[in-house]
Amino acid sequence: MPQRYAKKRDILRFLYKFADLVSPSTIIPESGRPGGGSIADRMDGTGTLIIVLTETSTRMAYEKKEIYDEGVSEGIALRVREILALLGEDPDREGLLKTPMRVAKSLQFLTQGYSQDGAELIKAALFDEKYRQMVLVKDIELYSMCEHHMLPFIGKCHVAYIPDGKITGLSKIARVVETYARRLQVQERLTVQIRDCIQQALRPLGVAVVIEAMHTCMCVRGVQKSNAITTTSAFSGAFLSSARTRNEFLNLIK
Repeated sequence: MPQRYAKKRDILRFLYKFADLVSPSTIIPESGRPGGGSIADRMDGTGTLIIVLTETSTRMAYEKKEIYDEGVSEGIALRVREILALLGEDPDREGLLKTPMRVAKSLQFLTQGYSQDGAELIKAALFDEKYRQMVLVKDIELYSMCEHHMLPFIGKCHVAYIPDGKITGLSKIARVVETYARRLQVQERLTVQIRDCIQQALRPLGVAVVIEAMHTCMCVRGVQKSNAITTTSAFSGAFLSSARTRNEFLNLIK
């Protein structure tokens, strides 16, 4: 599926306060300091780390750019404007003038997972390791969209696997969760997709996934039960065949 939303980050330099990491460091351009060399670090006697940069290092340490598909944005915005009118609103009043485009960009952000491949994320950070005990990443924040009413469901996801010669970066587990959550979903399918992705890409001895979530579609409308939490689980390999292994996982996420 074509990529409709993308996020770009540039990390060029970081400035640190030596003593308490509060005050900004001092930046000295190369042309304004004595001596040679392109980059030098020294202390100024006050506990501040002085970072000397070349003239070419002029950008900020962190930059984030969000890129949206213009054609998709315009198409969604046009239809949102029509929906507003059908609801009895005036799309031309001040508070709603930019709403259609805001909604268009929001929907692309919330469904960005369609253009991402969870398996490729894991394969990009595979490492040989003899560790054969449980690896658990728990309390991963989860934000997804119910496909029945297009309202959010929010919660946390717990993922564990038992390596069989290969491990992956811990952040990749969270990114797999994010990849499948950022789609129109039902919680049951989401749980299984996360399990299957890790099982197929990493080939571990077993995978366990538990999701606990609050669905706004049954909180703000319909039955209106705001305290209801839905729990789903999916297991493979050792987590299915061994009650002891499964119970260890369940105890760890309590």
